[in-house]
Amino acid sequence: MSDSQIEQAKKALEEAQRALAEAEAKAAEAANAEEAADAPVDEPAAAPAEPAAGGPLSEPSVSVIRDGYKSEASSLDIGALVNGEARADVQVRIPLRMLNRHGLVAGATGTGKTKTLQVLAEQLSDAGVPVFAPDIKGDLTGVLTAGESGEKLLARTEGIGQAWEGKAFPSELFSLGGRGTGVPIRATVTDFGPLLLSKVLGLNQTQESSLSLVFAFADQQGLPLVDLKDLREVLLYLTGDEGKEELGRIGGVSKATVGVILRELTAFAADGAEVFFGEPEFEIDDLLQVTDGRGVISLLQIPEVASQPRLFSTFLMWLLGELFELLPEVGDPDKPKLVFFFDEAHLLFNDASKDFLAAITQTVRLIRSKGVGVFFVTQTPKDVPGDVLAQLGSRIQHQLRAHTPDSAKALRQTVRTYPNSDYDLEEVLTQLGIGEAIVTVMNEKGAPTPVAWTRVRAPQGSMDPSPQATQDAVVQASSLDAKYRDAVDRESAFEMLQARIGAAEAAAEAEAFAKEEEERREAELKEAARLEREAARDAKAKSSSRSKRDNGNPVLDALTSRTGQRIIKQVFRGILGNRRR
Repeated sequence: MSDSQIEQAKKALEEAQRALAEAEAKAAEAANAEEAADAPVDEPAAAPAEPAAGGPLSEPSVSVIRDGYKSEASSLDIGALVNGEARADVQVRIPLRMLNRHGLVAGATGTGKTKTLQVLAEQLSDAGVPVFAPDIKGDLTGVLTAGESGEKLLARTEGIGQAWEGKAFPSELFSLGGRGTGVPIRATVTDFGPLLLSKVLGLNQTQESSLSLVFAFADQQGLPLVDLKDLREVLLYLTGDEGKEELGRIGGVSKATVGVILRELTAFAADGAEVFFGEPEFEIDDLLQVTDGRGVISLLQIPEVASQPRLFSTFLMWLLGELFELLPEVGDPDKPKLVFFFDEAHLLFNDASKDFLAAITQTVRLIRSKGVGVFFVTQTPKDVPGDVLAQLGSRIQHQLRAHTPDSAKALRQTVRTYPNSDYDLEEVLTQLGIGEAIVTVMNEKGAPTPVAWTRVRAPQGSMDPSPQATQDAVVQASSLDAKYRDAVDRESAFEMLQARIGAAEAAAEAEAFAKEEEERREAELKEAARLEREAARDAKAKSSSRSKRDNGNPVLDALTSRTGQRIIKQVFRGILGNRRR
């Protein structure tokens, strides 16, 4: 068969297929018409809503979102709905009083989480609510400096209905123990507690229990654990000759376990953690500052978080625990007393014990009544345990990536944490642009709002870190710098145990000296007794000799005397004829 014949055959086949498709379509129409004729007369069915031009949502769905985010009470504006293009007429916001129901800001690296955090912090400050946030890379220091206008920035903000103007915000800069720029924040080892310290040191449950017993021993003995050298000294004391009996009495602590804790503690201190523990201890009230009606934004500088992630996360947990312990109950206020952002939250939960997770869950659940809102900031919701995630009423989820099997699984798990919506979230979450997020929060009645694809507002502070000179000036102008700058080393467990050991050594030396003195006196007494006995024997011997002389032959005694000897000599000379004439 020639090429032309093959081509003609193909065309004939295509025409036959088209004719067959048309015939089937006509037959289907006829069948539908018959069914419609036979069906009972009723109201005509409403035509399905068409998606708005260029967007995944229909106009009725857009209206549902618009109504879902209306609020008569004070609110924070998160951004505007995106449905193909930004809809400035549909604002996405969160009621201020719902911020103490906690929340989550999540998303892959570089998707805009930090800027979202900055937007929320700035609006909270304007509402008179203090903010605490760790500043991992220094990016948040932009709140110290007014942002600069630009053509792209204004085009973006106008598109979402934001009347943007650059401005700076009242701020405090803090650092862990003075490492980095900021007023030093310190904690005592006692207040930090064995549970958090076990997390920092990476101890297992047995070692954690043993450390708790050591803390209990220090408390019973009145030994303040202010810094790491205090805890080291207590551990060394319990494993030394002076404290081995007391180690046995507190029960359940082996010398081997104490040795492990000591090694971990030494390594921890060698990494530079020594400066984080001590006095003056930070007072929580200093995070609740309001100046000229604006809440102060407190930023914790973390320049070495990569080298000490456990310390960073547990130190934040200590601050949160101190807030829970020290703040009074306030019920359900119109606005929070403080909003606490917990950045890099996954570091807190990695390798955490059951007891530690239980403590976090309880703190998050109950701290709401103290007027404190907590926002966890991490990459995916799966980084947060389910019991904690269940406490988070507001979700701001930036773009997720699904380039690996693990990330695809994380994407599916994230989708399951959201309410039902008209979005295909598994697809939308991978399509979000930088500065866009999927949002659902709690409305004024405590119910979840509709899921909304949102373009987040722009910060009014600088989007770049403030110059170092500006940061230094803020620290120097702070009244807290003089309060916390210089460490205080008062008498604590180290000095007390050193004194106790010194006293024990002095007592031992005194006892040894007294024993030597007693032995010397006993030796002297023995020597004196011996000499006395010898003198008595000599005296007795002399007395016996005299007695014998007194009771002997008088003639013999006379002859043996000196006079008798001279007489004898003279007699012998006379006899021999040599007497001198």
